[in-house]
Amino acid sequence: MSSGKILVAQGGGPTAVINQSMVGVVLEARRFRNVTRVYGAMHGVRGIVDEDFIDLTQETSHNLELVGKTPSSALGSTRDKPDIAYCQKIFDVLRAHEIEHFFYIGGNDSSDTVRIVSLEAQKAGYPLRCIHIPKTIDNDLVGNDHTPGFPSAARFVAQAFAGANLDNAALPGVYVGVVMGRHAGFLTAAAALGKKFPDDGPHLIYLPERTFVLGQFLADVQAAYARYGRCVIAVSEGIHDASGEAIASLLAKDIERDAHGNVQLSGTGALADLLCEEIKSKLGIKRVRGDTFGYLQRSFIGCVSDVDQREAREVGEKAVQFAMWGERDGSVAIKRTGYYSVDYELVPLDSVAGKTRVMEDIFISESGTDVTDAFRLYLRPLLGSGMPDAFRLRPAPVEKILGKT
Repeated sequence: MSSGKILVAQGGGPTAVINQSMVGVVLEARRFRNVTRVYGAMHGVRGIVDEDFIDLTQETSHNLELVGKTPSSALGSTRDKPDIAYCQKIFDVLRAHEIEHFFYIGGNDSSDTVRIVSLEAQKAGYPLRCIHIPKTIDNDLVGNDHTPGFPSAARFVAQAFAGANLDNAALPGVYVGVVMGRHAGFLTAAAALGKKFPDDGPHLIYLPERTFVLGQFLADVQAAYARYGRCVIAVSEGIHDASGEAIASLLAKDIERDAHGNVQLSGTGALADLLCEEIKSKLGIKRVRGDTFGYLQRSFIGCVSDVDQREAREVGEKAVQFAMWGERDGSVAIKRTGYYSVDYELVPLDSVAGKTRVMEDIFISESGTDVTDAFRLYLRPLLGSGMPDAFRLRPAPVEKILGKT
C-alpha cells in the first residue's frame, strides 16, 4: 500500500524564484488524493541525512503564495556535494520515512544527486520516484533553453550596468563590473541588455568561453577609452588564460579556495581590484573604479522577472505531474517553442547530471568582447515586463560669448 508521502528540498545557490518551484510542488501535490504528506527538508540534502524535515501539508495556501514571491531558499540550502556513500544515506532516510516521491530543486550537482539516489532505489527495489527540478542563475544546465533563476539575475545585471553606464557617462572614466559565472558567461553577457544608445556601456564584455589575454584586454580598454572618452566593462568571474587557469588566481597574491578546491571567485572583490590596478598602472588612466556584484544578483528582492516567476512555478507543478502520471525518473527541462512560449519535458537524468552548458558560439561576437543580436533576441523575453528605460537630453548648444576667438 502506498504511503502517499513526498519530499521536496532545495540545493545550491539561492535565486529570486526558487521558492516558486517549491510552492509549485507543494500546491500541485496537494491536489492529488493519494498524497498524504508533503515534507520539506531543511538545508537540502544535509537536512535529509539529518532527518530535519518540516510538514508542508500544514502550511496555508495563502502563506505559500507569499513565500513563493519571496527570493532565496525558504527551506534553506547546502553546498554539500554528495558522493555515492552520502546518497546511500539519503536513500536510507527516505526509505525509513516511507517517502515515495523525491523532488530536488537545484543545478548540476543536484541533478547528479537525484541520479544516484534513483539508482540506489532501483538497486534496492524500493518504489521511489525521483525528479530533478532545474534551478541556477548560471543558466548552465544541459538540455534546457534556459533555467529558472537566470532570467531574474540577468534582469538585475542588465539594470545594474544600465545604471553604472549612466554614472560613468556623468563622470567619465573606466568602470569594471565583475559578474558571477565560473564556466558559463550567460549572466555576464546579460549586461549587454542594459544598452540603449550606440555609445552606451558595456563597451567590452569578457566571458569564460573565450581565453582572456591581459595584454589584449588592456589594448581593448585603451581603444574604447580613446573612442568614447570612457569605458564600461563587464567581466565574468571565471575568465581564464589559455591553460584554463583563472585570471583571479594568476593576479592575486593570496588565493582562497572553497570546500571543493575551486578558487573562491564570488566571495571576493579581488578580480575587479586587480584589473583596475592593471588599467591604472599600465594605461595611466586615473579614474578607474570596480565593483563585484557577488551575491547581490542572486536574490535581489526588487528585481524579479515575471516570466521567471511563472516558469519557476510551472517546473514545480510539472515535476509533480510527471511523477504522479509518469513511469520514470528524470529532470524537468524547459524547451522554447516560439517567440515567446515554452513547453516542459522530462528528460533522462543521465543527460543532465554532472554536465555543464556554456554559451553557444552564435551568441558571442567575433571579437569575443560583445554579444550578438541572436543573444539579445534570446534573452530579451526572459527579462519580463516593465524593464526601466533611460533617456538623454537633446542638447541645444548656446553660442559662446567669452569663449569666442
